[in-house]
Amino acid sequence: MEIAVISGKGGTGKSSISAAFATLNGKVVLADCDVDAANLYLIFNPSHEEENIYITGHKAFIDYSLCTNCGLCMDYCRFDAISLINNQVSISEIACDGCVLCSRICPENAIGMVANDKSRMYSGSFRNGKMVYGRLSPGEENSGKLANMVREKAKQLSKENGLETIILDGPPGIGCPVISTLTGVDKVVIVTEPTISGLHDMQRIMGIVQKFNLKAYVVINKYDLNTWMSTQIKTWCKESNITMAGELPFDKNMVEAMVQGKSIIEFNPNINISKKIKIIWNKILN
Repeated sequence: MEIAVISGKGGTGKSSISAAFATLNGKVVLADCDVDAANLYLIFNPSHEEENIYITGHKAFIDYSLCTNCGLCMDYCRFDAISLINNQVSISEIACDGCVLCSRICPENAIGMVANDKSRMYSGSFRNGKMVYGRLSPGEENSGKLANMVREKAKQLSKENGLETIILDGPPGIGCPVISTLTGVDKVVIVTEPTISGLHDMQRIMGIVQKFNLKAYVVINKYDLNTWMSTQIKTWCKESNITMAGELPFDKNMVEAMVQGKSIIEFNPNINISKKIKIIWNKILN
């Protein structure tokens, strides 16, 4: 069973709840699909049993021993990435889109392409099973493909190790990495917060979830910080026939648990918030 934990916006506590789910009972495969800002590995410190290079694209470079400064590449570059600086043709690494056109039209074959190969996918073991996560290098793109790569590795580990439950900690928002995280999962947990933006962003991501015809559960985190707004969220869910999985109170122990490199379940399984997370998890499974 694949369970994706997502949120319409960042900062709702999605990763903390994913970490709690991963340490509730039995061995699981935990996949951090938030490749732009992966952070679950900071809590669980998994072993690095496998490391894979992820190529996000290519950048052009000039061999100045061959370049004649003819300027043909400047005329054809649609991204204005090539310019004349100090009477020398120069390519902006930031503006270059890696389309390869300049290297194809250069009459001197002076332009080559180099792969963006700084991004990585890691997999290994953590104290409650197997873990996979991706780390997209700053400035690189195609995070949706890397998220899909993480998911495929998680499925492989699930089969190889006989682990039936896969927990996907998804990215916030409604972009490509979110789509990659949601496609084909069994259940979706949407974590929101009692704010206007929390409600609106939850409604946006719910629109995506419904297009995939996925079973969705809503969790309101820190509900007691704005009970009126929490009521508005619950009312909207009821009117939209969306299952409310539960509400979690604001608790400073969540922060203390992360500081100590533990999920809230590991930190203290007997406090109120831990008990509520257990109830929510059992509701999702059933």
